[in-house]
Amino acid sequence: MSNHPTIVFHLDTRSDRPPFRQLVDQVAGAFERGQLRVGDQLPSVREVVRQITINPNTVHRAYRELEHLGLVEGRLGLGTFVVEAVESAPREYRAQSWRDTLREGVAQARSSGVGDDDIVLGLQSLLSSDAEVRS
Repeated sequence: MSNHPTIVFHLDTRSDRPPFRQLVDQVAGAFERGQLRVGDQLPSVREVVRQITINPNTVHRAYRELEHLGLVEGRLGLGTFVVEAVESAPREYRAQSWRDTLREGVAQARSSGVGDDDIVLGLQSLLSSDAEVRS
């Protein structure tokens, strides 16, 4: 069991995704990439506040959401620890997370001047090429 935080948080101030959700997503992503494992300790709220200059209540909210999802557990006087695989997160959260990612990608494309028709064509092309790779 690791006692040293293995994740460094960051915030994208241009994102439509609320800061607490960005933190939740970063924990999930770190787990999927193997940066975090069951038993690893998340940084303390104080450490996260120092890392990214964020309101402590926002960090508390993210950690509560992670606990609600059953991914982490707060241990009184010890810290917050990863307890479950991200894949065990409720289906609604995983669905919302990919929708948020897609929404952010669409917003970036639009701000770059890409029209909706081209976005749809690009997504269809991506899905088609991915289906060919899987078959």
